[in-house]
Amino acid sequence: MHRAARLPSGLAHALFPAMLAGVVGTAVQLQQAQLWSGWVYGCLVLLALVLCGLYAIKSRVNALRLGCGVLAMASLGFGVTGLRAQAYLADALDPALEGRDLVVTGVVSHLPQRNETGLRFRLQVESARFNGVPTQVPPRMDVGWYGDAQLPAVLAGERWQMTVRLKAPHGSRNPHGFDYELWLWEQGVQTTAYVRATARDPMPVRLGQTWGAPVALARQRVRERIVNQVADRQTAGMLAALVVGDQNAIERADWDVFRATGVAHLVSISGLHITMFAWGASLLVGGLWRRSGRLCLALPSPHAALAGGVLLATAYAVFSGWGVPAQR
Repeated sequence: MHRAARLPSGLAHALFPAMLAGVVGTAVQLQQAQLWSGWVYGCLVLLALVLCGLYAIKSRVNALRLGCGVLAMASLGFGVTGLRAQAYLADALDPALEGRDLVVTGVVSHLPQRNETGLRFRLQVESARFNGVPTQVPPRMDVGWYGDAQLPAVLAGERWQMTVRLKAPHGSRNPHGFDYELWLWEQGVQTTAYVRATARDPMPVRLGQTWGAPVALARQRVRERIVNQVADRQTAGMLAALVVGDQNAIERADWDVFRATGVAHLVSISGLHITMFAWGASLLVGGLWRRSGRLCLALPSPHAALAGGVLLATAYAVFSGWGVPAQR
């Protein structure tokens, strides 16, 4: 029997403290009320590289090497996180454009959501004009199109030109409540907008389908089929959430019940659903594979079942929206 591969003793002892230091460095940077200049974070990253070089010198005392490794990872986590935040803020909305009407052209990049107030969708901006002059705006924006049920159907992957009024993201400061601004930050969205479609504004124009968001478009088509085929709205929302991962299809009152009863995790695509799907896919692929002797000679059915289960489960996770619970 072969012995299991082991890490060198020095590296094994330094691995956990270094990883913990990287997490702590990242967490400390996230607590900054105001960002420093980009060159400061860059210097911290360079310092981390120098400390890594010192750690590589084996002639030094182990305690000194361990200190260099811990400081290197803490400095690296702090510096890289700060640089990323600085790069993200470079695309922030110009305060002079907040509350202004702009003509933007962009592609619907995510699954549009329709509710009682209208329509919401994510727009990947291609160009923007303010008073006819090309203007720089954040590359992604959450757009609301308010109105009655007569709003046109907006499909993922479509290119639209519309007049919108911009607004920087703002969230409520309720302690321990949902932080809308932080959620948009995580989504890479730095501005919200709503469509201006009054009698004095030009109507939005659909410029065509780009096929740039095929997964989102497929999810939208399946969700529409479910809503059209299932008469009960609550049941249709549950099925849409479990099939395509559209959590917004579930009524707010139902979510309150799910949270109160502790079953909210069962109606969101998570590791439990992905694992069950993988088992079923493995059984199906293995059963079909064993029907062919030629295929079994080329690859044993257990190996084919494993590969098929992993691939189909990954495809299902992508189709369900590739959320963090599904990724885990």
